[in-house]
Amino acid sequence: MSDDSTPRELDEFEPFQPRPMRSRTRTWVLRTVVLLAVLALVLPGVITTISIAGSNAARACAYLVSIAEPSAHATEVHFEAFGPGGLGWECYAVDPFDADHHIASLGLIPVAPGMRQVPTSNS
Repeated sequence: MSDDSTPRELDEFEPFQPRPMRSRTRTWVLRTVVLLAVLALVLPGVITTISIAGSNAARACAYLVSIAEPSAHATEVHFEAFGPGGLGWECYAVDPFDADHHIASLGLIPVAPGMRQVPTSNS
């Protein structure tokens, strides 16, 4: 006969040892899939941002070189960590003898030089 506090369905129940819900292999695979998914979401944005910044830097450098050194043979833009202006895009003019001349530091986010915000009035 069973105790009144225990239902009849559980009379023959024997408790077992709890085990992890997921095995180590399944946990590792799940973490890998999540990491790859996050990279797949973030990486295109990073690549696009770098591409657009490089294009903007090239255009800004071409403009600056045309003003600063009109006789320059070409322009070069490099992203430098320890350049003359610190971390960011650096603009160089190349003379006909392939010597580089530093023209300007364009910063991390290069913009067209001389572009200023126009103040607006609230009238």
